[in-house]
Amino acid sequence: MNIDLKYGTGTVNITIPETADGVVLEPNQMDPIASVKDEVSSVLADLDTNDAALIERIRAASTVAIAIPDETRPLPVKTVLPILLDWLADKQPGLNAEQITVIVGGGLHPPLDEQTLRRLVPAEISGACTVIGHDANNSPMTDYGYTSRGTPVRINKHFADAQLQIVVGQIDPHQFVGFTGGSKGAVIGCGSSETIEHNHSLMFGDLARVGVLHGNPVREDLNEAGEMVGIDLALNFIMAPTKEVVQVLAGEPLKMLLAGAKTCAALYGVEIEEKFDIMIASCGGYPKDICLYQAQKGLNLASQAVKKGGNILLLAASTQGVGDDVYFDYVSQFTSPEEVLTDFKKQGFRMGAHKAYLFGRTLSEFEVAISSELDAGVLQKCHLRAAEPSKVIGEWVANFEGRPKIGIIPNANTTYFYERN
Repeated sequence: MNIDLKYGTGTVNITIPETADGVVLEPNQMDPIASVKDEVSSVLADLDTNDAALIERIRAASTVAIAIPDETRPLPVKTVLPILLDWLADKQPGLNAEQITVIVGGGLHPPLDEQTLRRLVPAEISGACTVIGHDANNSPMTDYGYTSRGTPVRINKHFADAQLQIVVGQIDPHQFVGFTGGSKGAVIGCGSSETIEHNHSLMFGDLARVGVLHGNPVREDLNEAGEMVGIDLALNFIMAPTKEVVQVLAGEPLKMLLAGAKTCAALYGVEIEEKFDIMIASCGGYPKDICLYQAQKGLNLASQAVKKGGNILLLAASTQGVGDDVYFDYVSQFTSPEEVLTDFKKQGFRMGAHKAYLFGRTLSEFEVAISSELDAGVLQKCHLRAAEPSKVIGEWVANFEGRPKIGIIPNANTTYFYERN
């Protein structure tokens, strides 16, 4: 059996030996919408008649902030943003472009330079709007106090101080938030490092896992923070692995999250009869495998469909390197994943270092190899084995007693699994 899987902006071909049984684990089929432009225009038009309070706030607003994701999310911003700006102008003709700020919210991702900002939000679509990149450590912040779980809610001042706050985002499965979307693009995307760190420190809860919203401490804390900020509008998208849009939702952030999560679960939640001996997991190509830091999500979700002690091959081009200096500096101090787990629990939660802990949980239970553009020495410091895909699969199959069952995941960063029973 031969199969091509996404890798960066291209593909890689892998040979599955005839002495193994390979099963492709794909998301469920869902038809894309016919036109993103028409659907965005339609859902915004629905607000004109269905949300009078929102329309009144728009008409009264003299300043607007729009939070959008960075390039690690494949959202069609260049298509969506002009429609949203035209809709706002129609509702509030007195609103000048200079009174609108577009904030690229990357959370703790490195701040974007001017060239990258303009590539993501070209002047021809933003016009005279101010376009800025969020910096979780250095951007001016507005303080809202604390959530009931103790998270300090500090949000980018340009977003927080606007009279009308809009978040544009994607609803995706997330390994411990449950699903992205709703207020996440503002609370995490435009939050301070303290906000993000404390919220993510709740990931040790039993219900802090993919596909779970109710009872998930990370997600519920995030929702509470969003209520404190008072975000006016969420424009959310569910996208197929092909990057085609299957649903657009616009309205109150929490309602959009709950509605969109149902669609997302129907798309990406895959039922399996039993776990696999070997797993081949592609993150889904660019931008899902833009760096090792992002690729960890695919490894985590893939591991949930593998028998303890099994083998996992992760395909993650990582053309932008490791992706986080704190993570790399921390993990490099140790000689094994087990040492990482012990130290992290002793030292307490720290963003960046938490990624070493998440990697460590998987690496301590499975044999993992990775195919990437990263130097083998760099991967070794991350306790990862560099491997040529077909070669390592052949090795694992040859060493397996009996006929192994191999799972093949084309979109590991978003596909999650549950057993039939």
